[in-house]
Amino acid sequence: MTEFHPGYLLNALLFAALGILIFIGAFAIVDKLTPYALWKEIVEDHNVALAIMVGAMSIGMCIIIAAAVH
Repeated sequence: MTEFHPGYLLNALLFAALGILIFIGAFAIVDKLTPYALWKEIVEDHNVALAIMVGAMSIGMCIIIAAAVH
């Protein structure tokens, strides 16, 4: 069993923050590329199909980002 090194925790936090920042940037780009406001369509107009599509897209982006950061 190996000892705990604070550097491991720092690396995990750094890569987690990097992944979250990349995801926020990618989601902002996708939001700008769509011809309508995603948040308005999902929250105000209750567009369930769009919410499912955005959720699936978000999971896909997260998988790609996690593979790239890893």
